[in-house]
Amino acid sequence: MTNFFLSCYLESMSEPLKDPFPATSPGTVTVLELKVKERVAPMMRVVCHDDPHTTMEFVVGILTGIFRLPHARAVEIMLEVHQRGAGVVGFYPLTVAERKVKRATSQARANAFPLTFSIEED
Repeated sequence: MTNFFLSCYLESMSEPLKDPFPATSPGTVTVLELKVKERVAPMMRVVCHDDPHTTMEFVVGILTGIFRLPHARAVEIMLEVHQRGAGVVGFYPLTVAERKVKRATSQARANAFPLTFSIEED
């Protein structure tokens, strides 16, 4: 039985391949248009909230360590949080935002700080 399939395969290899898009006349080019559906994850806004106990240095450390912000930008956000009560940390896909907020909150609790973050739809 296996020899039958092998012989059929070998016979098909000896035949020339047929053009799946035969041109109607010499010199004609067939153009294919592909429709691609792009799936983009919705971007979410991560917000840091002020509290009276978390130190400014700790907030800057979280923003530079977990959110990978440059030190100067982290200081700007920390001051905005301190002065206005909240500040936007950045925009991330939902899964990334959830992971970063979870890590930041976990690290804050491990250091006995009540620092909180929230995720909002953009």
